[in-house]
Amino acid sequence: MASSTPASADLETAAADEDQLNRAFAALSDPLRRKLVARLAHGDATVNELAEPFTVTLQAVSKHLKVLEDAGLITRRRDAQRRPCHLEPSAFGPLALWIEAYRDRTEEKYRRLDALLAAEEGNQP
Repeated sequence: MASSTPASADLETAAADEDQLNRAFAALSDPLRRKLVARLAHGDATVNELAEPFTVTLQAVSKHLKVLEDAGLITRRRDAQRRPCHLEPSAFGPLALWIEAYRDRTEEKYRRLDALLAAEEGNQP
């Protein structure tokens, strides 16, 4: 039986986090799924309600919802005879953090470039 060290636990957590990010970004790569997420941001809805504005079948919408559910972005609840889909806002936190980290890095590179260009302009005769 292998023992788990703090370092190996961190690696396992990082791998799990990366896998979750991959699933979430893959789920959001489809335009219809992004539209479904946008609709669910306004409140819970059933598959029929979600499918209404689209020209795709209920089965296609259900498959898209399954991808979102597998990525942890939505859940389905039983509510009497209905099974509304519910957006899981907390699932978007890691996505936002990942994007923010790269945005911060990029902005810092541009700030350094701006400073370098300003210094060069100051040295021009």
